[in-house]
Amino acid sequence: MEKIDNLDRKILEIITLNARIPFKDVAAECGVSRAAIHQRVQRLIDLGVITGSGYTVNPKTLGYRTCTYVGVKLERGSMYRAAVKELMKIPEIVECHFTTGPYTMLTKLYSRDNEHLMDLLNSKIQEIPGVTATETLISLEQSIKREIPITYIEENGDDK
Repeated sequence: MEKIDNLDRKILEIITLNARIPFKDVAAECGVSRAAIHQRVQRLIDLGVITGSGYTVNPKTLGYRTCTYVGVKLERGSMYRAAVKELMKIPEIVECHFTTGPYTMLTKLYSRDNEHLMDLLNSKIQEIPGVTATETLISLEQSIKREIPITYIEENGDDK
């Protein structure tokens, strides 16, 4: 992978704090041209450093008031890919991770209320072939949400 230099780090630091910032403002803060910022951002996209952009929707404003983490146990870890295909059919699931520890997978989902959550668990997730158990953890409040701090990553990718 190509090296990420200090200018790349500075650009990433700025745009991760505000993805809607105009390139001219990023250029001014970095002391380079708008064209240079555009080229650098495109290069970071091409390298896979920047993997997306867009808007974040607040689930509560759409009626999804309950954020839940569900630990899912499978009969065998090798059933993971088939289970993920089934989980993809449940639009309320927004994340799924193949994990170590007590669960085969950890999912994050949003539900309108406890009744909706119970339906998702009993009628959808627990009906997936290979699912042997689930454990539910309801999030009471999200206290931190952020990207990895760019300024603390050295050129070789190690933390300072």
